[in-house]
Amino acid sequence: MPSSQPPALLDRLHAGELLISDGATGTYLQQRGLEAGGCPEEFNASRADVVRGMASDYFEAGSDMVLTNSFGGSRFMQKKYGYGGRVIEFNRLAAQHASSQKPDERHYVLGSVGPTGEMMEPLPDGVSESEMYEALAEQMRALAEGGADAILVETQMALEEAVTGIRAARENTDLPVFATMVFDLGPRGFFTMMGVTPEKAVNDLREAGADVVGANCGNGIDRMVDLAAQMRAVDEGPMLIHSNAGIPDMKNGRIIYNEGPEYMAERFERLADMGINILGGCCGTGPEHIRALRARLQG
Repeated sequence: MPSSQPPALLDRLHAGELLISDGATGTYLQQRGLEAGGCPEEFNASRADVVRGMASDYFEAGSDMVLTNSFGGSRFMQKKYGYGGRVIEFNRLAAQHASSQKPDERHYVLGSVGPTGEMMEPLPDGVSESEMYEALAEQMRALAEGGADAILVETQMALEEAVTGIRAARENTDLPVFATMVFDLGPRGFFTMMGVTPEKAVNDLREAGADVVGANCGNGIDRMVDLAAQMRAVDEGPMLIHSNAGIPDMKNGRIIYNEGPEYMAERFERLADMGINILGGCCGTGPEHIRALRARLQG
């Protein structure tokens, strides 16, 4: 008899299915009480209602998957907030809160692992590879224990940290591993802050064992369309793009993102036509952007 179980996440991606991710975490939390300079991950303990509400709102808007509230959840980042001893707690709660809102088994939770804020040796004052590895592995194990369906090593600028993160995820969990980097457009094209081209990033992340590769943050949707085309030209595997709602601007002392839901949705459709497998938002996007994206792709 055929199995009644829904296909696994990677099976759906390899079958060519297009899945919709969520929007920004920080933007959502800041609109609901996170103060400037505050620790987003601490909200997993003190404001569980907000964190669960975020996952619920994105799922309701049409997301097939949401990210955990754990972007800065490594021991390196949490020590700066004074929460170095609560890394496991915060990450486990982040995954539990998001997982509790999944409508069914065809929806997923990605364990978000952002940059540690540290450079690696041999750069001056860099941490050792073993220190970086263990900090990332600690975070990833907690996310897996909390119920994450995959690990997303995201918003990376240094290939060394991204590759270490991929290895830590593969060796410490049995979850699919996604990896994305941030690129800026300069006179010579797209590069990470550390001088890595999109082509090299895709090849090295894939070689390190990433099941899904891609880019997020740093750019508005028009630049992300161009960046995605450059990445897709050298890689046919599952790919993810999370776009900002434009380049941030300051207005009356507030950070403003100028790309609205319909503007972004139209250009997300170009990414879908390009064969990008997972589409979602980054800084400045919210449930309304995901709702417009879902409507555009369905209609």
